[in-house]
Amino acid sequence: MHKLLVLYPEPADRTAFEQYYRTHHLPLAARLPRVRWSRFSVALDGAPYAAVFEAEFDSREDYVAAMASPEGQAVQADVPNYAPPGTLVLDFPVEQLTGG
Repeated sequence: MHKLLVLYPEPADRTAFEQYYRTHHLPLAARLPRVRWSRFSVALDGAPYAAVFEAEFDSREDYVAAMASPEGQAVQADVPNYAPPGTLVLDFPVEQLTGG
């Protein structure tokens, strides 16, 4: 498994960030090919990050292919439209320890 994790720091306007993210960016991300699952979470006030996006792929190769696809290029091109400075984008292999 391979995971994409995006950590969003507190934006200048959380309401505008969430509205844009939910109505524009998440529909783009939903079109990414080869994604096993994805989720978006908004943090509680006072958390070090305001929001988190996760997507999991079967392999790093699937992740790379997804991001190189036209859908992946559209997702990446949209990031400057809403992401606050300091947004962290991480991808890494996942080692299953428990559960399914």
